[in-house]
Amino acid sequence: MKKALALGAFAVSSCGALAQTTFDNVSLYGLLDLGVHRASGIAGGTNHQLASGIMEGSRLGVRGSEDMGGGWRALFTLEQRLEANTGTFSNRPASGSQLPDRLSTAAALGLPAALQPAVTGVGAQIGSQLGVNLRNGAWDRQAFAGLVTPYGAILGGRQYTPAFEIIGGFDALQTQSGLAAGQVATLPAGVDIRADRALAYRIQQGPISASAMYAFGNSATSSSNDRIVGVQATYRTEAYSFGAGYNRKNNELGMKSLQTTAIGASAKLGPGDASVLFATVKDDNPSGLSTVSASLQSQGVAAALANQVQDAFIGALKQDAQLLHIGYKMTSGPSTVYVVYNRFDDSRASNADVQSYGVVYSHAFSKRTDVYSVLGRFANKGLGQAAPGGNGFLGGVTASAGKDSTHIALGLRHRF
Repeated sequence: MKKALALGAFAVSSCGALAQTTFDNVSLYGLLDLGVHRASGIAGGTNHQLASGIMEGSRLGVRGSEDMGGGWRALFTLEQRLEANTGTFSNRPASGSQLPDRLSTAAALGLPAALQPAVTGVGAQIGSQLGVNLRNGAWDRQAFAGLVTPYGAILGGRQYTPAFEIIGGFDALQTQSGLAAGQVATLPAGVDIRADRALAYRIQQGPISASAMYAFGNSATSSSNDRIVGVQATYRTEAYSFGAGYNRKNNELGMKSLQTTAIGASAKLGPGDASVLFATVKDDNPSGLSTVSASLQSQGVAAALANQVQDAFIGALKQDAQLLHIGYKMTSGPSTVYVVYNRFDDSRASNADVQSYGVVYSHAFSKRTDVYSVLGRFANKGLGQAAPGGNGFLGGVTASAGKDSTHIALGLRHRF
């Protein structure tokens, strides 16, 4: 059989192999990305910071493998997030706990002014959850083990989801910097990036690779609560490639929640590579809001009013949008230039549209070390309020709805 493991654009770079007590190959690897990031339009003025993960999230990992012969191999990967600027494992956006204006006031949510204290309390709780790896997970990026066979591979643990692999794989920047496609759809998130408790099957046949994932929910009493399922398939040659992926998540009540469908294509064009990506985002039952009413009632809010507040937040956090990315990458010697355009088209009444566009430049001193610069613009329309971040951190929101932001970044990246 010629079938073998085909890890996605993200899993490939950090996949390894595991034996029971001894290892044929175990290696320590990592990446440190550190630079100066400047973004205008943030509440309180322009934000300046020494940031980790501007182009790629800093990380430290361990991987290993055991070749058991006959096309069989065991593997494992443990990969930890690292904030190179602080030595910690989590970060918060420059805008802190601030929510978009459309979620901040009773009036914006269509509620009576008397309910503003309840809205403020719920907003503070949601805002406190904005950030990356706030649970301080030891292996937050990836943690999985698996078995490769002549018939494909089975992996289990914390892994990247199929739809995200398509979004990242057909993003000209491959998720690098604040100009990556997904950066215009982060609050609420337009795609589940990783899944815990996930089983994945992967296979490759010539230029065709495919995978399917089933992530068990976080409930001991129901198999449908918090469950994520996904599939993806890709066809790649040296001249062109195309692929499609789909994720579907259930919320904590087992109701159909975030759904992301992505299709992408890339091809050699002139001296470089052109990419186009289109995704749809749909969420009629946002996760994590089912206890809002009960919490407010425990604070003395009448049941009818508490239900009204919960329904308002659920309605405001529903999603119905389309994401478009067009990008071009050109490499000449040690220099690589990316030019990209992204558009998030919100079909809801709030019309929180966002566009981003700009240029990224990287100069490689060696295979492991490069310097880079990023110049980008986030243009918000209607109630859009997205602020630029980086690969390893959220940008948060601008000072007010419709406020634009320009960001500039200079940094150094080293892989080991």
